[in-house]
Parts: sequence; structure tokens; C-alpha cells
Amino acid sequence: MTEGYPDHWEADVVLSDGGTAHLRPIRPGDGEILREFHGRLSPESIYYRFFSPRPHLSDRDVEHFTTVDHDLRAALIATIGEEMVAVVRYDRLADRPETAEVAFLVEDAHQGRGLGPVLLEHIAAAARERGLRRFVASVLPENRRMTRVFREAGYRAEQRFEEGVIELVLDLEPTETSLEVMTAREHRAESRSIQRLLFPRSVAVIGASRAEHSVGQTVLRNLLAGDFTGPVYPVHPTAVAVAGVRAYASVLEIPDDVDLAVVAVRADAVHEVVQQCASKGVRGLIVVSSGFGEIGEEGRARQEELVRLARAYGMRVVGPNCLGIANTDSEVRLNATLAPTMPGRGPVGFFSQSGALGIAILQRTAERGLGLSTFVSAGNRGDVSGNDLLQYWEEDPATKAVLLYLESLGNPRKFARLARRLGRRKPIVAVKSGRSTQGVPIGHAARALTLPDHAVSALFEQAGVIRVEDLSELFDVAQLLAYQPLPAGDRVAIIDNSNSLGLLAQDEAVALGLDVRPRIDLGPRADADDYEAALAAALADDTVDAVVALFTPPTIGGFDIRVPEKILRLAAEAEKPIAATYLGTEGMPADLRVVGPDGMAAEGSVPSYPSPEDAVRAMAYVIRYAQWRKRPAGTTPNFEDVDRDRARTLVADRLAAGGGGPVELAPKEAAELLSCYGIELGDESPPGDAHAVPTRIVIREDPSFGALVSFGIADETAALLDDRAYRLSPLADVDAAEMIRAIRTAPLLLGHRGAKRVNLKALEELLLRASRLGYDLPEVARLELNPVMADASGVTVREVALTLDRPLGPRPELQPRRLT
Repeated sequence: MTEGYPDHWEADVVLSDGGTAHLRPIRPGDGEILREFHGRLSPESIYYRFFSPRPHLSDRDVEHFTTVDHDLRAALIATIGEEMVAVVRYDRLADRPETAEVAFLVEDAHQGRGLGPVLLEHIAAAARERGLRRFVASVLPENRRMTRVFREAGYRAEQRFEEGVIELVLDLEPTETSLEVMTAREHRAESRSIQRLLFPRSVAVIGASRAEHSVGQTVLRNLLAGDFTGPVYPVHPTAVAVAGVRAYASVLEIPDDVDLAVVAVRADAVHEVVQQCASKGVRGLIVVSSGFGEIGEEGRARQEELVRLARAYGMRVVGPNCLGIANTDSEVRLNATLAPTMPGRGPVGFFSQSGALGIAILQRTAERGLGLSTFVSAGNRGDVSGNDLLQYWEEDPATKAVLLYLESLGNPRKFARLARRLGRRKPIVAVKSGRSTQGVPIGHAARALTLPDHAVSALFEQAGVIRVEDLSELFDVAQLLAYQPLPAGDRVAIIDNSNSLGLLAQDEAVALGLDVRPRIDLGPRADADDYEAALAAALADDTVDAVVALFTPPTIGGFDIRVPEKILRLAAEAEKPIAATYLGTEGMPADLRVVGPDGMAAEGSVPSYPSPEDAVRAMAYVIRYAQWRKRPAGTTPNFEDVDRDRARTLVADRLAAGGGGPVELAPKEAAELLSCYGIELGDESPPGDAHAVPTRIVIREDPSFGALVSFGIADETAALLDDRAYRLSPLADVDAAEMIRAIRTAPLLLGHRGAKRVNLKALEELLLRASRLGYDLPEVARLELNPVMADASGVTVREVALTLDRPLGPRPELQPRRLT
């Protein structure tokens, strides 16, 4: 019998309609809510569960159902507010200790919201933790909804029909299909939860003060000025009206439904407001109030309670201490922010963690003429995060590119997974602050990163994220991605009417590793016809992938006002991107803008940069992203000689013998474990090839990113420069190949100064095998192969250091869905 309440089984989850619920193990004191739950069930639901009428639960039933040991018998319930809305349980079979009977029941009013699938995910994870390997479920044939839940879970299943009942046997080992099903459901649910926030039918502003320039009144006036398409309800304890709009004393007095509430009251009053919103049936909260995690421990506790209470009642929270959210869609026209300036409609989605910086970000976006689809400022990021927005923007047809200003990463492993998937369709451009510290701003619900900043950049690159240096570069890259096509390669043509500008652009392009075609200097007397001919030729040239057009006021002769017209006409028809430095303007100048129906820049508009270097730098970022997107995703090889079962047994036995805590394996023990993955240690004699290069491979369990691989040359110089390549495990074949070539000392492996090139295939295979070992065995806290001697004939592992430790839990991607 397992002692103690397994509180790590508790979880907040997002349902398929975007609402939330809380899952937890059942308790002996849950008898009353269990009776109430049963009393709300239809006779049909009761019959499907018990195969007989059972209108009431006896005292004996209640005691039986609420008293479990979380091992032989376990049950999870889903609650919304104070009500129990669903339950799932398993009972281990006495004659088959690795098998349990499973059954669940969902209240009729909440069926179709995805409670059944998410409960099955969580009870399966709990069962695996307790050593169970399969579930048996008995379902009546007419109970099609329940049968579908089991069949669509993605587990390996067997089915038989006996005595009028369908019996399903589910193998609980996660499969590729079950993980794909879980990921797809998570995506739909989290995307829907954000859509509910961004497309409200009505908004209440709670704390809508009559004081000019107050937070509440500012949000209210911005909503009204933005011409929100639904009703807006100010909430004020005494005022009859605020900003000329009828006010209500509390959200409960509003006669109509309220979808979204903007909360602008004192921090110590937010708890009561959230409870009122829950009673009103509000779907989402934007908490612009400060006084939470950013002020210390007291505020952090208040913030955690805010999020706990909101999720318990089915609401998502943006904030607290945030700027707000905006949606420029004409069907909603939502400006629920503190920002006085809101950009027009455009193809860019923007997520910012900083509320204070958000106003400046929106101001600069508008000044550049860059249009936004949606904007979310998360503040302390107590609940809604950048990961949620990535889920939403992936399917949003109005968003072509995504911009992120990040101060912390709440779930880095998930961020990398989502970014890699989204990046194959839409570019993600990110600025991450804290390069020097890797710390977390006070108030953020996230842990500090332990990796060096260049390692974080490498992991961003692996996921296809365009990480830029600052906000200026963020906008520079965004305006090119938003309105111009992606380049097919890195061959760049430069057209100019100033030799000085052209040379600056050429120098920058060469420094960034671009293939610069012969520069076209039209001279100071160039007119519109000259630009048209040169640009048309460059766009038609099969050896050119992108064009940088530079135009400065001529020192000789007059300014031909037709130049921008010619550039714009050719750009509108081109399949290659064009960046310009046009008269030193920045953004989307009117002369180079294809005007959309709302007056904003539309596709085909040509972005302008104040300097040639800025234009080339933006183009280089876009070229590197386009090359990543064209790169095959690769495959994670499945080595047939790997003996995972033996490896797991060795690990379990050694940890059991260690008595708890980290265990350092002796060299022979480490060699035995490595041999399970086809990795053999060589002898200690010097390599036969004098040109063998010593390398170093490290696999470690990072608290934020999970299983992580690093690679580099094993010498003091490389260590001093921290010349290491980093990737998330498990590696795909293309990842291993890139890692070897990513380090600055890679030429030593590639035949530097006439030396023989090392056997790259053998080195790549060793990386792949070590990566797979680290991923399959989360108990491997650290594995270091150092040195690994690489030469033309192959690789030899000379020494190994291996530390085992008990993991905190299964891999994040193997865990059931939950809000973190």
C-alpha cells in the first residue's frame, strides 16, 4: 500500500472548449460532493457506468469510492469551482497485478468538453508510476462516446465482445500515436483558450475609476476609443456612470453575460473580484493591477492564489501587473490595454512579458507603420504565457509572423517544441533579455536558466527561432518578414546610387557570410529608369536570391520622384525579397507601401532602413531562417542493437544499491551501461593516428530544458572560450551533423591545413547513440565522454564519467497535459 496523498497528481488542465478544470486524487472527505455529482447525472449516464440503475449512492458506496490507497485502488476527480464534474478510477486486479480495471464518468452538462480524454491521460500516468502496464475497460456497445475515448487515445489496444459488453485492453506504454494525440489535443485546447480571450463578446472593466488618468479609466477609454464591437460595462462601487457609460456596483449586477473582465482594483481586493467573476460566469481575466509577485513573497503568494482560484473556476488569466491585450480584427476591435497608441491591422502577432516596455513597443510599432494582428502583454506571466500564444498563432490566418519579447522562459522544453513546429510555417523573432545573468525578473512564475546565454541561443536556433540582439533589430526583421517573400538562398544583389553606401552594405554582407553578387553602382545621376532596369535585371537573375536597394538624395541633379514608384511596382510582382535604404527613412514609408483596404501596409510593401548595414543585417537574419526552414527536419534513428530493457535494469539495480541520492558509476559499470547502446570504450594506449582530435561529449539533465547534449573539442583553449555546441535530446541526424560543424574549432575536424578529415559519420553516430541513452534514461544525471579521439578511421572513447540520480518525474513530453 502506498502511504500519503500523491499531491503531484494534482493538475490544472485546459479543456477542449478553452475552459479550465482542476484534477486531483479523491479524498475521504469528498463524500458530499460525490453525492451531489451523482445526483446531477442522467439515468443514462448512470446506467452506462454501473450497468444498472443506481439513482442514489449508499453510505457504503460513498465510503468505497472515496477511500483509496493510490496504489491498488486510485481515483482522480475533476472539479470546477467547488463542484465535482467528472471522476476516473482504477482497481488493480488481484490475479493480474500489472493490470487494472478502469472506468470514468463525466457529468452530462460537461460531456463533450474533453474531460474524458484528459482524465484518461492522467490516470494512465498515475498507473504507470505505480507499476501498472495495462488497463481493462468494460463498456456497453451503445456507450459510443466512452468507447471512442478509449479507442482514440492512441495506446495499443485489443478488443473483444463478451456477454453483451465490449472489453478493451489498453497497453499503457506511451506510443508515438498516443503522444501525437496528446499533443494535438493540447494544441487545440490551449489555442481555443486564447481565442476566447481575444474575441470576447462583452467586456467589464472592474475598477473603472472616475479619476482622470487612472488605470481603470485609461483601459475603459481605450476600449471605447478603439470602437470595441460589443458592450463595455464599467464597474464602480458608487458611480452611476464612468466616461459617459452606465456603471454597475459589481460585476454581479451586470444584467447580461460578460466574457472578459479587466481587473484594475487594489491587489488585496482582487481575490473578491475573481470570486464574483466566477459566479458571473466570466471566461477570462486581464489583471492590470500591480502588487503581486513583483513586490516579494507576500505578493507572490497573492499571485499564486489569484491563478489557482481563476483556473479552478474555468478562467484563464493574463497578468497580473500587465499592460493588457489587443485584437485589431474588425469583428472585435479590442484595445483592452493601457497603451494610448494602438497600431493598425497587420500580419504580425506580438507577445511581450514587460508591461512597462509594452507602451513603448506599441508606440514604435505604430511609428514604423507595422501592422499587428494581436498583442498580448503578460506582465508577471502568472498564467497565460508565450507558449499559449504560439499555440494560438499557429492556426491564426491573420498572423504571418510572430514577435516575442521575453524576460523568462516558464517551460523551455515546451517552448522549443512549439517553436520548432510553428517555425516550419511562420517565422518567430525573439528578443530575450537577461543575457548577462540568465535570471528571472521578480514576480515571474518561472525558474532561472542554468545554461550560458550562447547555449540558449543555440537551442533557439535548433527550434528555428530568429533571436535578435535588441528591439530595433526585432522590428527590422519583422517588417521584412511581414511584407516580403522568403529568399531561396543567400545570394544578395546590392543596387545603389552612392558608392559609399554600396560599400557599407557590401562589407556588412560579407561579414555576415552572405554571397554578394557583383555590386551595381548606378552613380549619383541615376534616375527612376536606371533603378527600374537594374532592379528588373537583378530580380530576373537566377543567381540572385534577394536584393538590397539603396537610394540617397543625389548630390548632382534633381530628385526623380518616380524612383519609389518603380521599386514598388517591381516588388509587387517579385518572388524575391527586397529591402531598401530609401532616403534614410525607417519602417514602411508611404512611398514604398502597397496600401491595404484600411490604409495600412499590405503584402508587397518594401521596408526601409536608416542605414545600409541595418538593411543587410535584417536580410541576413531572414536568409538564415529561410535556410533553416528548407532544411529537412531529419529523423531520430532507432538503433536495432540498443538493449533498453537491460539498460533500465542496470540503472534500477545500481540506484537501489546506492541507498538514495546521486550514484557515481565505476568505470566498468559505466562501460556496461554504455554497451547497451552500442558504445564501447577503447584502451588507454595512444591513438595510432598522430592527427587524432580529442573531443568531448556531455549528456546531462537540465532542470529547465530536460535532456541536453553538448559537444566540443577537448582542450584548454576550447574550454577557456566555452566553445561548445548545444542541442536538445534526442538528436535527429541533422542535429548531430550540425553540432559538429557549429563549434568555432570545427576546422580541426574538417581537415585544417591539410590534415585528414576525421570520420564525421562515426562521430555523428556516437553523438546520436549517447543522446538516445540520455533521453531513454532520465536517471542519467550526467554522462561525460572525454576524451573521444576522432581521426580518419573512426572514433575511440577513452574515458567516461557517469552519474545516476532519481529523476523528479518522467520526461515532460511523456507527462499528461497540464498548465504549469
